[in-house]
Amino acid sequence: MRLFTSGKICAVKLHRNVPLQGLGFTSTDMLAMQKSASVETKKLLCNASQSGTAISSFEKVDFLKLQNGSDIRGVAVEGVEGEPVNLTEPVTEAIAAAFAGWLSNKKKLEGSKHLRVAIGHDSRISAKKLQDAASRGLVSAGIEVIQYGLASTPAMFNSTLTQDEANHCPVDGAIMITASHLPYNRNGFKFFTSEGGLGKADIKDILQRASSIYDKLSEDGVKVSNKDVDASVRKVDYMSIYSSDLVAAVRKAAGDKEKPLDGLHIVVDAGNGAGGFFAAKVLEPLGAITTGSQFLEPDGMFPNHIPNPEDKTAMQAITKAVLDSKADLGIIFDTDVDRSAAVDSTGRELNRNRLIALMAAIVLEEHPGTTIVTDSVTSDGLTTFIENKLGGKHHRFKRGYKNVIDEAIRLNSIGEESHLAIETSGHGALKENHWLDDGAYTMVKLLNKLASAKSEDPSVGSKILTDMIDGLDEAAVAVEIRLKIDQNHADLKGGSFRDYGEAVLKHMNNTIESDPYLKKALKNFEGVRVSGYGGWFLLRLSLHDPAPTNEDALKLGLAVLNAVKEFPALDISALLKFIQQF
Repeated sequence: MRLFTSGKICAVKLHRNVPLQGLGFTSTDMLAMQKSASVETKKLLCNASQSGTAISSFEKVDFLKLQNGSDIRGVAVEGVEGEPVNLTEPVTEAIAAAFAGWLSNKKKLEGSKHLRVAIGHDSRISAKKLQDAASRGLVSAGIEVIQYGLASTPAMFNSTLTQDEANHCPVDGAIMITASHLPYNRNGFKFFTSEGGLGKADIKDILQRASSIYDKLSEDGVKVSNKDVDASVRKVDYMSIYSSDLVAAVRKAAGDKEKPLDGLHIVVDAGNGAGGFFAAKVLEPLGAITTGSQFLEPDGMFPNHIPNPEDKTAMQAITKAVLDSKADLGIIFDTDVDRSAAVDSTGRELNRNRLIALMAAIVLEEHPGTTIVTDSVTSDGLTTFIENKLGGKHHRFKRGYKNVIDEAIRLNSIGEESHLAIETSGHGALKENHWLDDGAYTMVKLLNKLASAKSEDPSVGSKILTDMIDGLDEAAVAVEIRLKIDQNHADLKGGSFRDYGEAVLKHMNNTIESDPYLKKALKNFEGVRVSGYGGWFLLRLSLHDPAPTNEDALKLGLAVLNAVKEFPALDISALLKFIQQF
């Protein structure tokens, strides 16, 4: 069970102040000023980030605080109050050198002698300086470096599998510089070998190594110059290779037809992240019309909306693009393209439970009876759909895409067949695609269905996808509420956050037993999951509470309140606000 502290529990959001509206400016004026300001800010920050050379200062850094599960995350750009930069060039150089050491140890066991590592990045404004710093760290460790430039996270993993010596593939390891959908000032790293993404223990090992390397760098000074790096680094357009593989997959599904999407109008919203390639390099070669696609240009200030398939503004943007263009389908990606969602021709969003249901329907056609592994906040209606309508098995596990993927792999290892692991966030991984959470490949599975159906009936549109989730029971009310623990409250009595949170969950367990209308989930891997009053809730210090009616939603909310109100260190203001709206 994961227990969030008050310092970690808040979702990160971008906020835009709009006081100018009261001074007579129109929305068009404001948008123009905002875009102009973002361009100027981008120039200023980029110029600042590129000034100077390798290592300018060595402040004390707690490297382990940079760990974010199986990723590394930090603040790379100044400009946000209260968020000091901790992902500096020297820190990045040390992390890259540490990955080189970790990789060398791993490959030594396999008898490998010559190591090369690829580096790619998303559209963030700090990407170039971190790419150069990572290259220095790798070169200093004797690693051959291949720079891909703007790339997607799934492509970086694929580069460890691709057999193409002319383009220096496969690489032994890959580094993706990204912070997913987080604000412009953040950045981070994901690491891959041919076995997949690194786990939490690996990241901790790398950060511990990096701390030692960093201390030595601060003593010895710069050992590798940018000039040395430029002379030894190779640059490869790997995204073209990766895109051609996606195109080949769709053509194969349509019986090797050259343009299986001919006549279909499909628009893409990349949110100014790394996913803009999908329109020109994947859809158009397959014959699709892509006019009306938007925000394909990389812009690390993300001036139009957060690149996040879960974000309401982002989904409204792609829905509007579909309807305005009268398109057959809309596709939206997050910043580094490991997550995605879609919109059908009527403007119906295909994300969260709907996307899982659709992917489950496609996979279960190919692998009848297989187990679909999801995260903990999927709906009861999804379980009914997968098991009763599709004939599959729904295995609801913990939140976290790596948890979900690892669980699917584990099930296969003990003889329970699973071909799909997918989160409500849009992370989806398939056994056939090496268990990589690849937003582009998820969309390719949808395109495969469209292409194969269109080869039989040229009039087919995205309705065939929507029809596949007919019968999915959906709640009229769905809300996620985050509760904070006040670390300074006397009710903690010197105990830890985890102890206090476990006490809340234990009390919840005892409380629901007194209500005959509430029933605990028989099989649950995270928090306390309860069904009743026509809906369900999951308490893991996040409440995800869908119900068929407002009245039922209120009953569930009151049930949660009844259990948690006796814990004064728990901030229940968000829960009270939810209840008071009814």
